Amino acid sequence: MAKVEALKLASDHLREPLASELENDEAHFSNGAVQILKFHGSYQQTNRDQRQRDWTMMLRLRSPGGRVPAQLYLALDQLADRYGNGTLRATTRQTFQLHGIPKQDLRTVLGTIVRNLGSTLAACGDINRNVMAPAAPYATGGYPAARRLADDVAALLTPRAALGAYLDLWVDGDMAYRLRPTPRVRTVNRQPAPGAVHSGDEQEPLYGNRYLPRKFKVGVTVPGDNSIDVLTQDLGLVVFTDAIGRLSGANVYVGGGMGRTHNKEDTFARTGDPLGYVQGRQVLALVKAVVALQRDHGDRQSRRHARLKYLLHDRGMDWFKASLPHYFHGDVRPLRKESARRLEHYLGWQRQGDGLWFVGLPVMTGRVAGPLKDTLRELVQRYQLELRVTPNQDILLCGIAPSQKRDVQDRLDAIGLQQSAMGEPTASHGIACPALPTCGLAITESERIFPDVLARFDALRQSLGIHQPLLVRMTGCPNGCSRPYMAEVGLVGSAAGHYQLWLGGAPGLTTLARPVLDRLPLAQSRGYGRHRTGWRTGISIPGLTGIGGAPSFQQLGHGWTIPYSRACPCPPWSTKAGRSKPDPRFVNPSPHHQLDSQRPCADHQVIEAAASSSPG
Repeated sequence: MAKVEALKLASDHLREPLASELENDEAHFSNGAVQILKFHGSYQQTNRDQRQRDWTMMLRLRSPGGRVPAQLYLALDQLADRYGNGTLRATTRQTFQLHGIPKQDLRTVLGTIVRNLGSTLAACGDINRNVMAPAAPYATGGYPAARRLADDVAALLTPRAALGAYLDLWVDGDMAYRLRPTPRVRTVNRQPAPGAVHSGDEQEPLYGNRYLPRKFKVGVTVPGDNSIDVLTQDLGLVVFTDAIGRLSGANVYVGGGMGRTHNKEDTFARTGDPLGYVQGRQVLALVKAVVALQRDHGDRQSRRHARLKYLLHDRGMDWFKASLPHYFHGDVRPLRKESARRLEHYLGWQRQGDGLWFVGLPVMTGRVAGPLKDTLRELVQRYQLELRVTPNQDILLCGIAPSQKRDVQDRLDAIGLQQSAMGEPTASHGIACPALPTCGLAITESERIFPDVLARFDALRQSLGIHQPLLVRMTGCPNGCSRPYMAEVGLVGSAAGHYQLWLGGAPGLTTLARPVLDRLPLAQSRGYGRHRTGWRTGISIPGLTGIGGAPSFQQLGHGWTIPYSRACPCPPWSTKAGRSKPDPRFVNPSPHHQLDSQRPCADHQVIEAAASSSPG
């Protein structure tokens, strides 16, 4: 049994040793407490740009379908400034993260989130994560049913005993803030279920006292809209509705997942397998059944082999279908035909269908900072607008009255978000993970250099006369948080300054890309001056030949170069002293960042000096 399994078993439904360590004066948690902390929606991190460890916490919210009410967003905005690093980050699973929270402020920050209609419970850990759904607030078609089902799934898979521990730790046990099940979930929970569904733990009837072997991800969408990357989910649901918009059933896909480990061939990215079509009244029971099956049969010996995708790979779909009746007594029918899948980004102004409008804002790498952060706060305060986070790390401002449109657009114009700039072809599709300096798993850069990478790809695309947008995704390690293995071009950190190059995913996110190069170098050069860093690479793409409509790159045999130069590795939203000119390639630049400064910030001057004086 993996060590984490023993920690979960001894945790008293995710209380200890976290509860005890919240009371001490240490600046950080022990490794055991960190594993339990994840279930509460937080990771412990350090700034890896600094030599001395500076412990802080990252908090991740649960926001089914990406919905963030005005009250909650304004609280997050204030918390980021008062306790965090002054930024918010939109994630690829449609929620926000706060970075830089000191341990001693964690209870205050998390309690404030809960008291303002939010939650971080189960945003991380071996449990069902944030449930994805199309972010667009369309009031017609199957979209309302997809949103309702996403809410139902999130409520259905909320841990019961752990919810009590969560409220005890963060809001002094105030049950007024408990997450209440939806009416449909209450109905399902009252119905008798096959005996195998029950975990045997009366306090935690679905998950049991060890919860799941590994993370579990669910996505809900409508036919044709693949904004959620439905085939990358452990459980993907494509909903069908009747003539008046009620859920009639769903196509079900199981066993998708992106995470892998370099040089471990038994780990791999995988797209989900089609299971079949389930009628609407049976969908939630099927969801519980799949979770329970993974709970009982997932690998608890090896964490890198613990996801549902490996269970499907090892035992096959025939075994899965034969085992399912022990957990599910409904009918699984052949798949219904779906329309062709496409990646939707919802940028610009669009009608919701209820007399109101929404506007989709491109947010490079999801980082909300500087003028963008200020403008969002002003608009949300003034009009009490709901936000939606998209799987592409963008933000939708929703519920805008026709009389408010002019003022909203004027304020967006003031920060460079003119209507004509809300759909730059490559940038509107590209996503990147945070990577360095905060992520403990990162091997190399992602977010901080992604604007340069996109700019070069866009220039190359234009020089070749390619008019279709190019789907580029980048990640600092092979875990695949930005889902790079589905992109037309995926860059996956493989060593310091090096990336695997993956090619051939489809624009509609229906096909896995293939690895082409294992170590694409990003070599550091000092040719730009004493304190300037030049990132250079030669990328030779041997040919990406129209899979699923992807553009042809056969002309790229000569290779090309991505220069990336900046004096300081601090991120472009950094507020360290010495920066006065914003990076124009960021939608949300900080006025303190200077792209081509001749000197780094004070911290990195020290690091640079130490590095230059080191032997060799």
